[in-house]
Amino acid sequence: MNITFVRSENLKRAANFTFSNMRVYYEQFAPDWDESKVYEATLELENYDIIFQQQVVGVMRLQFDSQFCVLRDLQVASSVQNKGIGFAALQEAKNRTLNANLNTLTLRVFKISPAVSLYKRNGFAIQSEDERFFNMVAQVF
Repeated sequence: MNITFVRSENLKRAANFTFSNMRVYYEQFAPDWDESKVYEATLELENYDIIFQQQVVGVMRLQFDSQFCVLRDLQVASSVQNKGIGFAALQEAKNRTLNANLNTLTLRVFKISPAVSLYKRNGFAIQSEDERFFNMVAQVF
């Protein structure tokens, strides 16, 4: 399976992808969010398009600081889910974490998201939680 990650050149398209994919969560938990707010929130991040079969099928966003890498967003189109793309994206995020001389990858995910099981299967543990989110962490070696 050939999955590649390239820097997003069209951040508005990437924001649209995220907003469309997350619409049900935004409607329930953040009704004031729209595509422009997603766009603004992602401008300072490392934005990647996920390419599968020569098509953009997802987006991944990373943020680095001196202590860890944060997986700020991982979206995969529903039409290609359960094909190993999320797993490949997590491996890519782990590799980029190591390449930045870091060994901790963190993320925040809605508790009701089916992605929680993907993260748990790939070495993430719940570090803390609130009423809506799990804060998860994985050590990368």
